[in-house]
Amino acid sequence: MTVFRWIIGSIAGLFVFSIVLSYTLGLAFSSEIWMGRGKVLRQYVWIIALLWFNTEVWGRVAWTLITWKR
Repeated sequence: MTVFRWIIGSIAGLFVFSIVLSYTLGLAFSSEIWMGRGKVLRQYVWIIALLWFNTEVWGRVAWTLITWKR
């Protein structure tokens, strides 16, 4: 799971950097296009966060069921 966390964290970090860059460009140039791109990227970060959360929870559930001792 540690490798998965690093991969998801790296992808989310790149998206967050892109969001900050998009909002900065949008504010600097008063461009609605860049602000819209920042909002779309923000939605992708939420999807990544939910994917990570669901994988963590269901991974624990699966691990508990697999290692359950009778």
